[in-house]
Amino acid sequence: MDPTDEILKLFETHGSAAYLGEPVSQREHALQAAHVAEVEGAPEALVIASLLHDIGHLLGPDQDDPAERGIDAVHEEKGYAWLSRHFGPEVCEPVRLHVAAKRYLCAVDPTYRGLLSPASIRSLELQGGPLGPDDIQSFEANPYHQGAVRLRRWDDAAKIPGLQVPVVEHYTTKLRRLVIR
Repeated sequence: MDPTDEILKLFETHGSAAYLGEPVSQREHALQAAHVAEVEGAPEALVIASLLHDIGHLLGPDQDDPAERGIDAVHEEKGYAWLSRHFGPEVCEPVRLHVAAKRYLCAVDPTYRGLLSPASIRSLELQGGPLGPDDIQSFEANPYHQGAVRLRRWDDAAKIPGLQVPVVEHYTTKLRRLVIR
């Protein structure tokens, strides 16, 4: 199956699942993140990374919230592994780094943690808490870290029940353009 068709099918099949402790579905969350990225004029690859940042949740959806059971589902790694078969690093790296970006922002921005939802704070602890000094340097050395930080902020903002945004098919042309053949 074509990767774009597979992505559309994942959103159709699993997109209505709850977005783990938030008042929106997986689909609503992804579409809101991509919409904010697009409105802010992000490069096409970062818009698509924003749409797909939580695809790891759609690839093997749990029946409940793993964080509630004290488990980090490492969805960013699952998503990266799947996406890297179909997309270049400009899409995959921000996806892989979006959890590290949360940990990074908690370490370098004293106000950031106060912006997180209770579910994000719970998952932060399971993901290792704020980055330490060595990890901050390593994160900043990645050429995609700034995109990951932008994606992270859009991720945090994408939790508004009932917000009207474009449907997933709106991104089909961009997805097809970015797939590595």
